[in-house]
Amino acid sequence: MKATCSFFGTNSTTFPLISIKYRKMNVKTFTFNDFEENTYILYDDTGECIIVDPGCNTEEERKELTDFIDDHSLVPVRLVNTHCHIDHILGNAFVSEKYNLALCAHKGEVPVLESGKQVSLMYGIPYTPSPEITVFLEEGQEITFGNTTLKILFTPGHSPASICFYDEKSSKLIAGDVLFQGSIGRTDLPGGNYDSLIQSIKEKLFVLPDQVIVYPGHGPTTSIGFEKKYNPFFED
Repeated sequence: MKATCSFFGTNSTTFPLISIKYRKMNVKTFTFNDFEENTYILYDDTGECIIVDPGCNTEEERKELTDFIDDHSLVPVRLVNTHCHIDHILGNAFVSEKYNLALCAHKGEVPVLESGKQVSLMYGIPYTPSPEITVFLEEGQEITFGNTTLKILFTPGHSPASICFYDEKSSKLIAGDVLFQGSIGRTDLPGGNYDSLIQSIKEKLFVLPDQVIVYPGHGPTTSIGFEKKYNPFFED
């Protein structure tokens, strides 16, 4: 998006035309694995990017991810999990090794991450164990890449320590499995809590502007305004 402007002084002197380019965060969505999980690459005009919840678990899925990065000349600088359920961490080991990235997540997700091998056996899916979380993210912190700054929102309920990432400049929210189009994350898994999830959504997400686009961990995008008005879990 470009904006141009000219200024005229009292003596009608015309100043040179000024071109202003507004950089906004771009979001690329991939749908991976048998759980149809949304993996996200967030990037801006600098070429730096972060990879959120890599669920790639086959050679074809891994190639799809890396081809996009290569084709757009992106430089991955962070590997981030919104939470550590098995469908969101299947590609952690691959991404970490491929791009030499430490894993960033909330410390409250450590037990969930450590259960990955057991859960993968229960579902009968191949799983290369994820690296440990070595960069702990907490509410009140911000993470950056390129010219982009993401605010961390602590939103437990679906899992013990889910976090969301909010880019105020571009009005975009990476929500993990907290809020979906017309639904919410399940709370019957270990560490889940329905009341906590509802509170997280009301107090952390529904206070954001209505126009904020929500990128969930499964399914299509939605908006804060749409969910406040139509989500059946929040009907008066």
